[in-house]
Order: sequence, then C-alpha cells, then structure tokens
Amino acid sequence: RMAARRALKAVLVDLSGTLHIEDSAVPGTQEALKRQATFFWLRRAPLAIRFVTNTTKECKRDLLERLTKLGFDIAESEIFTSLTAARNLLEQRQVRPLLLVDNKALPDFTGVATDEPNAVVVGLAPEHFHYEMMNTAFRLILDGAPLIAIHKARYFKKKDGMALGPGPFVAGLEYATDTTATVVGKPEATFFLEALRGTGCAPEEAVMIGDDCRDDVGGAQNVGMRGILVRTGKYRPADEDKINPAPYLTCEDFPAAVEHILEHLL
Repeated sequence: RMAARRALKAVLVDLSGTLHIEDSAVPGTQEALKRQATFFWLRRAPLAIRFVTNTTKECKRDLLERLTKLGFDIAESEIFTSLTAARNLLEQRQVRPLLLVDNKALPDFTGVATDEPNAVVVGLAPEHFHYEMMNTAFRLILDGAPLIAIHKARYFKKKDGMALGPGPFVAGLEYATDTTATVVGKPEATFFLEALRGTGCAPEEAVMIGDDCRDDVGGAQNVGMRGILVRTGKYRPADEDKINPAPYLTCEDFPAAVEHILEHLL
C-alpha cells in the first residue's frame, strides 16, 4: 500500500483534543511544534501545515489568540475552520441564515445578512439550544429553509468530561422536519479538499492527525489521505475499530504522531 503513495507534502492537524483541551495544552504538544528534535524539522521540510478544526465556539481570531497564549507558534493563514467553510457556503447560496452559533463565533460571519432568515445554520451553541429557538429553526425548515450543519460531532472533550456536540441537535431537527442537513465540516470530503487548497498537494500526499476516529481520521482517509488517530481528547478505547478501513496509525499523542512522520514518512 505504501509503495503506491506519493511523497508526503502536507500535514493536517486537528486542534481541540489533539493540541489542546479548552485552555490547557495536551502535554508535550508545544514542544512537538517547536523543538529541533520533532516538529521544528517538519517545518523546515518542504511540507505544508494546516491546522484544521470543527470548533464553532469562537471566531478564528479568538482561536488564534487562545493558541498563542498556550505557546503555539501558528499563523492565522495556517488555520482552516468549519466556520470558514460555512461562510463560504452561505455566500455561494446567497441565503440569510438563522445562526445557531456561539456569540464568540459571530465575527466570522460579519457582513452576512441575517434579517428575515431563509436558512438555518447550526454550530455548537449551548445557550441557543432551548425549546423556543429550536422551534423557530424547526418552523423555518418546514417552510423550506435549508438546514446547514457546521458539523455533526456527537461529543467533544472538556476539562470536566465529555460534552454533547451539535450533532444530536442537528439530528433532532432532521428527524422533526424529515430533511437531511448539508454538513460543511469534518468528515465531509469538501472540508479536507478546501483545507488542502493552495498547498498544491493531492490528498494522497497528505496525512491527518486527530483525536476523532470518524470525523478526523475516517473523513481524511475517505478522500485518500493517511489518518493518524491520537489517544487524547475525545478518544475512547476501541475507537479505532469504528471505521473501515482502520486508521493508518493509532498512537499515544501528537508528539508520537510527529515522531512517526519524521521517522517513516519523510
């Protein structure tokens, strides 16, 4: 299988659960991005790096600020979020969304008209997931408004444990309205292809590192990339058995994934 692969040219890295959990870095990850022995050399290699995330809790600017405070050396141009993908879709379709997203994510939709909404966009927005707001979304969809899910993650990892993602709420709206949401984030093929746009890399020349077996690894492998699953964040034992084909590699954490790339893929 490896013989048919092209040389590695791009690395996509998940953020939440892989590099950090809320305001705490996963141990060793900053060093894996900085030190000469690990990702420092990866940066000097002819590789494109993109940090790809489904997070809808904050805009890209706030996310970058959070990561910088945690000691990560990341440029804004290296970050690709599902919010960006969602905005691109709204502009393509020229619709006015009811935005069920966290208020901190709203800056990424600046300039998008939201008066008299004729579309429903769902991200992770706990303060909006109450009966009145969900019923408003329900009625819009019944009247023909498209349902757009920024992603459909079942759950994610917080400091105090697992927490529901937007997926269950999207599924509820799908069930009630007998419609199917358009999903823009991971694991959709378009998300990974958009993230690679501008790198000059084909999927077969890229590897994805993440803690979500289905959305990170399965999604990436479905478009032809290698997928490396890390046992941090939302990972739970036997997750690697939930997708077919299985992950290219499962390892303890991001530094271990980097070590594998350095030793075996360059």
